[in-house]
Amino acid sequence: MSYRVLLTRSAERDLEEIYDYIAETDTQGNADHVLDKLMGVAETLATFPERGSYPKELLLLGIREYRQAHFKPYRLIYRVIGKQVLIYMIADGRRDMQTLLSRRMLGV
Repeated sequence: MSYRVLLTRSAERDLEEIYDYIAETDTQGNADHVLDKLMGVAETLATFPERGSYPKELLLLGIREYRQAHFKPYRLIYRVIGKQVLIYMIADGRRDMQTLLSRRMLGV
């Protein structure tokens, strides 16, 4: 079974910000590489969306609707709804993920 993978506008902005940051602080080649890898991880969710683990920060709050996939150090936070995989956030896992997830996913 194949799922349709969609990025929310927030996730698209996350990708743009990650790309721009790497291009500015490193090289455009490395930014291209990271973007390709992140999109590759997203594409694998079309076939195996349930493979992702639950974000521990959300599990602590009793929330099991979201999953995550990784391209270290980045985390793609997504939800499977029917035959769609909605990617809500792409973030550097070294950041304060509890705060990021609370703001983005819970509107806190």
